[in-house]
Amino acid sequence: MIDDRDFDVIIIGGSYSGLSAGMALGRALRQVLIIDSGKPCNAQTPHSHNFLTQDGQTPQEISSKARKQVANYPTIRFHEGYALSARKIDKGFEIATRSGDRFTAKKLIFATGIKDIMPNIEGFAQCWGISIIHCPYCHGYEVKHQKTAVFGNGEYGFEFSKMIHNWTEDLSLFTNGKSTLTGEQTEKLREHNINIIETEVDRFEHHQGQIKVVHFKDGSKTMLKALYARTDFEQHSDIPKALGCELTEEGYIEVDMFQKTTIDGVFACGDNTTFMRSVSNAVAAGTVAGAVVNKELIDEAF
Repeated sequence: MIDDRDFDVIIIGGSYSGLSAGMALGRALRQVLIIDSGKPCNAQTPHSHNFLTQDGQTPQEISSKARKQVANYPTIRFHEGYALSARKIDKGFEIATRSGDRFTAKKLIFATGIKDIMPNIEGFAQCWGISIIHCPYCHGYEVKHQKTAVFGNGEYGFEFSKMIHNWTEDLSLFTNGKSTLTGEQTEKLREHNINIIETEVDRFEHHQGQIKVVHFKDGSKTMLKALYARTDFEQHSDIPKALGCELTEEGYIEVDMFQKTTIDGVFACGDNTTFMRSVSNAVAAGTVAGAVVNKELIDEAF
């Protein structure tokens, strides 16, 4: 429990993007509260890659180190809890938490991430982030040249298969039902020896999240090392929408190049704003959000 209740900025979400915004604001001498529920979407991912100086570290190692560094700035406070609601007040915003605490601030930054919605296929959720992966730049090198599949159909299935073919030539496309590829797309994939499997997937046999065998509903099966998939998602927090922040057609919080939402005084950064789900992108967006929020506070007070 913290004593202070009023801040310059409240950041909701204490993972990479939120911590990055917090560091920028702490270095700008701002009174900042970071509210974090401790449930990052990549908690199951064993290692993080493609982030300079941190390549191969676990997500927990990176975030723990980041939090310790941010905590060194005396104007930064942390509150472990779940932000339940927000409302506009005369001097800014008031945040209420599930535990009944209330805090106020001139500005809000949402670094709340997204929540993946898993398909109803046995073993999928257990393998997500481990051997069922979403990004070749984050995880593709570790499964290069190995037996791999893409889980998708239509335009997405075609374009993603074309991309992953750069990492492995032992590649299949699981359309999980009748293919919606065009004739030209089908021919192009077959030219590159990409096997198209239309049979629906029944379950993923795995060991501690590592896929061993894919079982199909017709009784057939195949060995597999890695599967690329894009899941549906929803915003981890519904507070931005409740405040009036507009969402994109895809369901991300709409922001401009300065991480400003469509509501004055409210910013967002990280996975809740973009399909580019990487640690490096989240950190960069958080830095921008923190710097721009500080500039707004300066302009309003000067």
